[in-house]
Amino acid sequence: MAAAAPVSLQRMAPPEEAARGDFHALLARLLWRGPDAALLASLARAEPLPSGADPALAKAWLELTQASSVMDQDAATAEYDALFAGVGKAPVSIYAGHYSGAMAADHPRVRLQADFARLGLARRETATEPEDHLAGLFEVMRVLAAGGAGRPPAEIAEQKRFFVTYLEPAAIPFFEAVMASEHANYYRKVAALGAAFAAIESASFEFETG
Repeated sequence: MAAAAPVSLQRMAPPEEAARGDFHALLARLLWRGPDAALLASLARAEPLPSGADPALAKAWLELTQASSVMDQDAATAEYDALFAGVGKAPVSIYAGHYSGAMAADHPRVRLQADFARLGLARRETATEPEDHLAGLFEVMRVLAAGGAGRPPAEIAEQKRFFVTYLEPAAIPFFEAVMASEHANYYRKVAALGAAFAAIESASFEFETG
């Protein structure tokens, strides 16, 4: 997962950007490892999205919260491992590069290393996963959208560039693969939420910056 280098200036994210950051953070956490009991309980207690929310996102959110109320930590962890464990052998790859078809010289991991340095982000010293792990990419988007680790939110153009370059090509195919997998149960709900949210992000960036 990525961590940001501290800077001296910080501003609060507007409520909409903070909400976007929350969705990115939740997806990052759920894709990093199976939810623990505290996260499942928190999701189970969550309120439905307010009226006026995107219908697909509201439906996916409601179904995820309901599924969380009857899921336990051990089962969630076992399902996560069954879906994503292993490199190159898992039923569903959790690495963005798998969905890009790029050659080694133009692999997203190569470009991400340079982008992380340019953005003032760095891998945690304890991180062992490659840079294109989707959990890490959603975590970077959380920082860009809502700020964090001592840095302000990024400009919309910067958020769009990162999302379009790294997440947009991979997120929807990944979530579709999860939903189609025979190993998915709880994570089918996670994937439905992720797909709905990624579609909104794509449409919003296209509308806002052309």
